Amino acid sequence: MASFHLPTFGFQFPSLQGLLQPLVGLGELLQTRPLQWIKTSPLSPSMSHKAESKEAQRRETMGQGGEEKTRPEPKVDIQERGEIFFFYRPKVNREEARSPDDVQRMYVVLRPESGERSVEEKQSPDSGKEGKMSRRDGENKNGSEGEEGKTSSEGDEDKKGNGSRDGKEGGRGCEEVNIEERPLLRFIVMGKKSLPDPKQRSRPFWGFVELVTTKIEDIKAALQGEEYETATRGHRHKPPARALAEGIYRILRHQSGRQTHTHLVYKLEFPPGDTENEPQESLNIEREASYLIQIKNPEQGGGSGGFGGLQSKRKASFPAHLQGQFGKRRFHAADPPDFLNYEGCELLLIAAADDVEEELGLELKTECEADAKCSDLLQVFGEAASSKPLLSGTWL
Repeated sequence: MASFHLPTFGFQFPSLQGLLQPLVGLGELLQTRPLQWIKTSPLSPSMSHKAESKEAQRRETMGQGGEEKTRPEPKVDIQERGEIFFFYRPKVNREEARSPDDVQRMYVVLRPESGERSVEEKQSPDSGKEGKMSRRDGENKNGSEGEEGKTSSEGDEDKKGNGSRDGKEGGRGCEEVNIEERPLLRFIVMGKKSLPDPKQRSRPFWGFVELVTTKIEDIKAALQGEEYETATRGHRHKPPARALAEGIYRILRHQSGRQTHTHLVYKLEFPPGDTENEPQESLNIEREASYLIQIKNPEQGGGSGGFGGLQSKRKASFPAHLQGQFGKRRFHAADPPDFLNYEGCELLLIAAADDVEEELGLELKTECEADAKCSDLLQVFGEAASSKPLLSGTWL
């Protein structure tokens, strides 16, 4: 058989040892400085220039702040980080509130932005008020007459046309949301129109999730004022909500001995610390606080601790893997926080402390204070709610 040789054209092929030598050097580099190399190497696709720019933009639009563990005990795990916003609404047919007696509702809005899991489960987008608002938006886009920008009022049961198409108004079904990439917002109503006083170990305060959505416009609509007719009281005016406070929050898993429970802790950025804070003090919105948070079993009837609870048709229908965690118990820790991603989820807040670091050994670090340009609430919700109480700490 005739033999032949590949032409080299003057090019000298490297030896096998020469080919492997760079890989040997790479292995030594990874053994000595694995994390540094991954963060700085241009070969790392996750930290390319484009990814770095995207991450920087995400950080600029997120106000979840930071935290520092100041001592090893007690043992706490951060389940969720995010922003917390507080609002209040004056009573029907009143333009201003001057005291808690003039307040119709107090709202807490949670916007999770990171946590143990980047992907959380929420109700199906076609269920609850979220689905109702989406259908209304679709009708308006198709040219049908509708009540754009309105959501059924939680305090006006006598308002006309407040029914649900299928009779079930709570959240149900399942949709996955990456909270690091998409907004997820929980609109919570506090039953007693305030938070528990963190300086006192008072009885639990009841609240419920009124709206869950990935659309910021839905929350804006829920904060707006409204004119409507009722069957028994005629024409009614519901004034728009007021921005009350803004800060960062954490949902924590706290292990105490053999028991494990969850905390909702927060620290305010607004109103600035050197301003008045009469409405905040009146509604027990401290500069920082810690509350035990428990979720009520929707399949257990009756109220507890002096509250009656929601009607059955308004209660959440949790997926089987969440509902199963209750067993026969009436309450369960907010673990995972996905429970809060269902409209009609009922919760209890129990005052634990007004100093998060002293209680849990965790110091929350806000990103910006005093400068209105730093307010994520104003950037996200704009003029949907008056900002005077937020920035000056006075009633409106």
